[in-house]
Amino acid sequence: MPSSGNAPRVAVLVHNDATNDSRVLKESASLHEQGARVRIIAVERRLKGRAAGTTELAPGLDLHRVPEFALERIAPALTRLTRRPAATGPADSPAPSAAPVPPSATPSQAGRPSPLAAARRLGIRAAGDLGRRAYRTIELGTWWWRSARAAHAFAPEIVHANDTNALVPALAIQALGRREGRRVRLVYDSHELWRHRNVEGRRLLAPLLDAAIEHVAIPRADVVLTVSPSIADWLRRTYRLDRLPLVVRNVPVAGPLPDRGTGVLRERAGLSASDRVIAYGGRITTARGIEETLAALPHLPADIHLVLLGYGEEDYLDHVRARAAALGVADRVHLVGAVAPAEVSSALADGDVAVVHVRPVCLSYRYALPNKLFESIRAGLPIAAAGLPDMRAVVEELGVGEVFSGEEPADLAAALLQILEDPGAYRERARAVAPYLTWEAEAAPLLEAYARLSEEAR
Repeated sequence: MPSSGNAPRVAVLVHNDATNDSRVLKESASLHEQGARVRIIAVERRLKGRAAGTTELAPGLDLHRVPEFALERIAPALTRLTRRPAATGPADSPAPSAAPVPPSATPSQAGRPSPLAAARRLGIRAAGDLGRRAYRTIELGTWWWRSARAAHAFAPEIVHANDTNALVPALAIQALGRREGRRVRLVYDSHELWRHRNVEGRRLLAPLLDAAIEHVAIPRADVVLTVSPSIADWLRRTYRLDRLPLVVRNVPVAGPLPDRGTGVLRERAGLSASDRVIAYGGRITTARGIEETLAALPHLPADIHLVLLGYGEEDYLDHVRARAAALGVADRVHLVGAVAPAEVSSALADGDVAVVHVRPVCLSYRYALPNKLFESIRAGLPIAAAGLPDMRAVVEELGVGEVFSGEEPADLAAALLQILEDPGAYRERARAVAPYLTWEAEAAPLLEAYARLSEEAR
């Protein structure tokens, strides 16, 4: 890239607050280190304490959060439509003062709401769902408009769009640049297979809009990159790209390798050196293999514990606790909180084995290469991995663990026991390959592509 006196200006668009988006932060830091002037354009999240404004991360690298759309600022009375309604009505739990059931009523009549009450509940739920959908649409549209304005004011030569929901403002920035006689290059970074990601609820128009945006923008991008070979193949086939997208996996940055002494799992969980620890690091949510690992625990010896390091919604954490209790393993399941993204590998290092399991509920999950796979390898942990194509390829090529293919809890338990009977060889392989699985090496093709774009811009 050019020297700082001739540094390209790069606007990095991401529709989150960027605090824990390790890929965005690492890419931006790498571009900055190569001489670029980088501004991350994100969105505020006031309820998390991440306010709008500009924060300098380093000279020439800053994070600018645009104000988020907030309905309570405009019409506080309407905010209830964006929240899930509380359970109400006689079908949920009768009020203590409810009138007694007439003797002539049958048991089925006593437990069934009236048609009017049922219709009212359905109406409330439908209105709430419609309100939430409308809120999300307006919130995204507001970010498109505000992020495009903020990035255009930065006058970038290159705009880096992270995922499909950042492509519309990226195209707007290109169009505004053309009006001023400037060409703005577009880099598209697909963190997941966006059109086939895991999305809650029925979506009617959004998939059509996502497809239209991608068909317009991706073939026009100067550089396309993604996180796994299978997603790269899908993007090339679907959009008939001339070149295979760059694969830049989300691996940890270089540095001293962790050892067991840096781990925090046993201390936080109150476990002894003789206990054996299945380590989980990452977001604690559904379809990430947590349910399957819980189900495998009853098939394992009592000295094997599951320790979950990460953050999650409180209702799902309650679900994990309830499920562990129902399986009779509550004393062997430990939720120990989170650490900063850069500390995950060190924190996991006193585990004995890591489960890397993504349930293939969508194509994006089937093609996933999760951060926690590479963070666990860097921690020196043997890997028990689900038999999905990209994860299988990494684990088998590097020889760092075992792959299980079955869907029964006993299949995962068998893989874990196989590793735990003799973990030394897997641990040695993990420590041998970890120095080569670094962000600095992985990002080299991206930096080369940026250097080419910068020369073209000059």
